[in-house]
Amino acid sequence: MNLPETQFAALGDDRVAYQTLGPPPGVDGRDLVHTTGVWSHLDIFWEEPAAARSMRRLASFARLIRFDRRGCGLSDARPLDGGSMVDHWCEDLLAVLDACASKQTVLMGNIDAGPLLLEFTRRHPARVSGLIFVFTSACFAQRPDYPQGHPAEVGEALIEMIAQGWGRTEFAARFDPSQADNPTTLRWYTKLHRAMASPRAVVENLQISASLDARHILPTVAVPALSIGRRDLGIFPAAQSRYIADHIPGARYLEFPGSDADMLWESSEEIHAAIEEFMTGRRPVASTERALATLLFTDIVDSTKQLARLGDTVWRDRLDQHDRAVRAAIEAHGGRLVDSAGDGTLAMFPMPGAAIDCAQSLPPTMARLGLDIRVGLHIGEVELREAGRIGGMAVHIGARVLGLADAGEVLVSRTLRDVVIGGRYEFKERGVHTLKGVPSKWPLYAVEPPDDGDEADGGSLRERLRSLRR
Repeated sequence: MNLPETQFAALGDDRVAYQTLGPPPGVDGRDLVHTTGVWSHLDIFWEEPAAARSMRRLASFARLIRFDRRGCGLSDARPLDGGSMVDHWCEDLLAVLDACASKQTVLMGNIDAGPLLLEFTRRHPARVSGLIFVFTSACFAQRPDYPQGHPAEVGEALIEMIAQGWGRTEFAARFDPSQADNPTTLRWYTKLHRAMASPRAVVENLQISASLDARHILPTVAVPALSIGRRDLGIFPAAQSRYIADHIPGARYLEFPGSDADMLWESSEEIHAAIEEFMTGRRPVASTERALATLLFTDIVDSTKQLARLGDTVWRDRLDQHDRAVRAAIEAHGGRLVDSAGDGTLAMFPMPGAAIDCAQSLPPTMARLGLDIRVGLHIGEVELREAGRIGGMAVHIGARVLGLADAGEVLVSRTLRDVVIGGRYEFKERGVHTLKGVPSKWPLYAVEPPDDGDEADGGSLRERLRSLRR
């Protein structure tokens, strides 16, 4: 995936990194600044498919502007000039808007961005045409006239939790619970956090952010505003999001289910549609984003019989070993685990060769655990749905291919075989089949296991795996 060019806005001797994506200045006249507050990293954010989709979605109806403030990401360090973190953040954003010739923009922020958006609007009202608050707050801490804020002990506990968990998967899973079982996303998130800041720097800035109170600015806001809340989000409760809308004249409030602190997975399409409607004044036509992917399905053979033979405890332990081994193989070959339920898994890969290599590694690995599995592969367009899920006809075809595979076999559709034919793989015809619910007839092929030569303990790998199918 090609990243937008990273550019640098000059601010004295300092440089502030920024990126733009979408139509050039003057096309429809819509600019949208998206900020996650104090911490960001322009390049690493693109490494997560859901984040990349979100940015492309926003750039489909506005010129998207993103930046790393001084002190994080790709920008220079904060200057030692006595200015506050808020002062520097506002200076950085103004320099970026000037550098990319943005006369007026809608500001959108989540996480700790609420007070920053409000303060910039107070200081530079002519540069702001609208405000969008996504799961954020005007004031984090509780005040005598603000019961929606966090009590001191709760705020301290949250900061301590973040300090101890920063850069670790446990914190990432608590930050976006919908991804708690997605190791690929959690690994990306921990990498992103470590690249943005050290734990000490995060705590120092969190303490500053938690002390900010921009509520006095809310009644003075004279531009359209939208505040979006998350129903079960603990860090920035929906009540704080609703407070923003209640105190900005004419502001609109929307609330979505879930507990993620990001807008990348839960209700993602609905949230992006609401942002588009706010920006353009028209409700977008529902559309589904699609991508070409190689799909890998696995299934444990005779799992019910093995459960009856081994008993619940032993079988549960065996399944845990199976799950860890399958996930490790998927990640090692550059794939992404989409779903894991019971005795089967679904993964997607950007390249068919990587999917085949992963598939071929699984039967011998499972055999060492005392398990027989079968694998089905297909390549096609999939629908990219919220929470990292996928759908579409390609998924149905792949599942039907799996259902026709024998123990120890890697079975592929003709579509996949034709993509890699002439390469390093050997295929054996497995007949022409009718796949339930799928039009036309489908030739299927078994991928021949790699021949690793004769071995004293039982011959070649190819022969040992063939014996599973006899």
